[in-house]
Amino acid sequence: MREIVIATRGSKLALWQSEHIKSQIENRFDDVKVKLEIFKTKGDKILDTPLALIGGKGLFTKELEDAMLRGDAHLAVHSLKDVPTELPKGLILGAVTKREDPRDALLSQEYASIEDLPPNALVGTTSLRRRMQLLHIRPDLCVKDLRGNVDTRLRKLKEGEFDAIILAAAGLKRLGLTKEVNHFVPIAEERMIPAMGQAALGIECVEDPEILEIVSTLNDEKSMIETSIEREFVEALEGGCQVPIGVKATVKENSDIVVRAVIGLPNGKELLKEKIIGTVENYETLGKTLAESMIEAGAKELLKRAEEMAFK
Repeated sequence: MREIVIATRGSKLALWQSEHIKSQIENRFDDVKVKLEIFKTKGDKILDTPLALIGGKGLFTKELEDAMLRGDAHLAVHSLKDVPTELPKGLILGAVTKREDPRDALLSQEYASIEDLPPNALVGTTSLRRRMQLLHIRPDLCVKDLRGNVDTRLRKLKEGEFDAIILAAAGLKRLGLTKEVNHFVPIAEERMIPAMGQAALGIECVEDPEILEIVSTLNDEKSMIETSIEREFVEALEGGCQVPIGVKATVKENSDIVVRAVIGLPNGKELLKEKIIGTVENYETLGKTLAESMIEAGAKELLKRAEEMAFK
């Protein structure tokens, strides 16, 4: 019997994700036993500071990667949107799972849409990307940083600290929490473009042929294609996890691929949005092609200003 160790964060969502992959592996391989080891990441420890101010890359992955590189674990299950585009030597993205709902969602006790929010309503989010797009739609809103796990964020909403909060729909659906508040309203991708990899799980693992063979059985080809495009786009822009970049690739039934992207200032006053259409046959170049088009339109300069604004 082969034992495989998954390095995981201790949050409810991280544990759900790791348990889900554990059961998938054990169902596929009779001779494999999977064990979970919990580690605290930098992003879990520092809860009183906006994410953009404590460093964008590897906030929720570095300690898990260190455990794998030390030989204390074989793989880690991440929300793919948290995984930097460049991985440490010796580790590889072995699989990308089938995507859940990739949209962001508005949660509120009183208001059923962004339009229903009263003037100057207080909205909570940790994400500069969400802040940017929300303030572009409703410049009058007051957006405040919201840290903590999903339960903490929902509690703050229920206790009246916020008129609404924005979270990833996928995490709430996985944890069965969509009925926890009066209004759970997914926002159309065209209005609020998701983060790269949002709603997919990325299985990062050691470069071991046996481990890779096991992990590769979890891969979803459609999700891998979509997220590869998104990650290539962000890499070409040299954007980390905490800069305001939204990008979503969608593989259609006819094998066409639509890629939408947005970058801009955190205050929503300037936005650059573009769309590209390609096919599954040329997917490997789509992310870079779209990035180059947006760079020509001033994307790098806009991102530099966005970063300066975020780090003030």
